[in-house]
Amino acid sequence: MAQRTVLFVLFDGVQSLDVTGPLEVFAGAEQHTPGTYRIRTASLDGAAVRTSSGLTVVPDEALARADTPHTLVVPGGQGTRRPDARLADWLREHAPRAERLVSVCTGAIRLAEAGLLDGRRVTTHWAYCDKLARDHPAVEVDPDPIYVRDGHVSTSAGVTSGIDLALALVEEDLGRDAALTIARHLVVFLRRPGNQAQFSAQLAAQTAQREPLREVQQWITEHPDGDLSVESLAVRARLSPRHFARAFQTETGMTPGRYVDRVRLEHARRLLEDTSDGVEEISRASGYGTPEGMRRAFVRALGTAPSEYRRRFHPAQ
Repeated sequence: MAQRTVLFVLFDGVQSLDVTGPLEVFAGAEQHTPGTYRIRTASLDGAAVRTSSGLTVVPDEALARADTPHTLVVPGGQGTRRPDARLADWLREHAPRAERLVSVCTGAIRLAEAGLLDGRRVTTHWAYCDKLARDHPAVEVDPDPIYVRDGHVSTSAGVTSGIDLALALVEEDLGRDAALTIARHLVVFLRRPGNQAQFSAQLAAQTAQREPLREVQQWITEHPDGDLSVESLAVRARLSPRHFARAFQTETGMTPGRYVDRVRLEHARRLLEDTSDGVEEISRASGYGTPEGMRRAFVRALGTAPSEYRRRFHPAQ
């Protein structure tokens, strides 16, 4: 395979992990298979940039002098909140020449500003999906997946999902064994499918304000196989079922039933990934009762059955 140049675009206010996470994946792939990737970083003028955390990063070159890359990576960060006409102009002219165009987190905003996402299905950090859809109505924004691949354009959600996407690209280039080796070296898992919902981030961000409701949320997480009916949960919150359901939705942004569905799916997914327990055992432990109930939930949310999910994302022993 010919060596592929991977170019990371840098700018002030960039999220450092959006850069270093995927970069380490491609660097690991180059170490695994020398001659595979040539990794470069560039800013508009070639000057050092200050990341959102205060870290200073010195790029390899100026964007104006950069060769057309095979894979162009546009990270996100606080800097994307400020439109940058010069960077938008550069992306508009040069990005279409890349064979693969990738954004991490709110880097999708940079691509959208340049008109590169019109007519495409994309994602970004869940907290900015509404803004992206509102500011760029020609873009189809899907707030759920951790990454989306639409033709040669790939977009990912919050910071660590950039690592998942980079591993998927390496797997496409070098095969699953190489990607799995890199994932193990980085102490991450080659296991999250692109259409996995941003469960944990959404749940953690919508913690109820009142203590009784927070206690109920914790109970749900710790007892996915318990009686999680509205009536039972209302007793724990010391509220009437109607009052509980209304208060829970107001403070968490979703109904109790929807919240329970997400917790159970997350629990079952992790058991499929981390254990060798049978599907029937996992279905009971996750509150589905039967394998068929769990299968329907997986197909509805992830588009795949539990057995196929495990086959694809359970690490090889």
